[in-house]
Amino acid sequence: MLSRISQFILRLVGWKVIIHTNPIPPKFVMIAAPHTSNWDFPLGLLSRSVMRMDIKYVGKESLFRPPFGTLFRWLGGIPVDRSKRTNFVEAVIDMFNDREEFKICIAPEGTRKKVSKFKTGFYHIAKGAGIPILLCKLDYEHRVLSLSEPFYTTDNMEADFEFIYNYFRGTKGKKPQNSFN
Repeated sequence: MLSRISQFILRLVGWKVIIHTNPIPPKFVMIAAPHTSNWDFPLGLLSRSVMRMDIKYVGKESLFRPPFGTLFRWLGGIPVDRSKRTNFVEAVIDMFNDREEFKICIAPEGTRKKVSKFKTGFYHIAKGAGIPILLCKLDYEHRVLSLSEPFYTTDNMEADFEFIYNYFRGTKGKKPQNSFN
């Protein structure tokens, strides 16, 4: 029922969700880009509901403090302390290794501001856990959220990132001036 309500809301505002893979892997790291606005969050929650997947997400630790911390955790959030270097990558790899099914979404820019390159944590998580990366475009220009086929890392990180950058290149976020190019 919640999935149908979410789909109705997305249609009402002119959005559609396209999934380019079947079946969906039981474990993956999804990267959603471009992340240029706070509106990406409710769009992601609605799309996750339409896809009927329990996809967790990471967010800065300050989001998980009162008064909204409980709500963000209930919505599947995992806090990240960005003020210090931690073993976050290893902790997430352990989460994947401890479960038969686990999915997580990360904004690879790490901010809503314009960036020239993505952070690499998602890549190291996928490589370390031996799981695929699903690329998720937030295309505000065409009002389409699309999910790629699984992408597996290789031994050539530079070539892998070039593939990833090319996938997102030209996609306009809510604030196009902050979109990754």
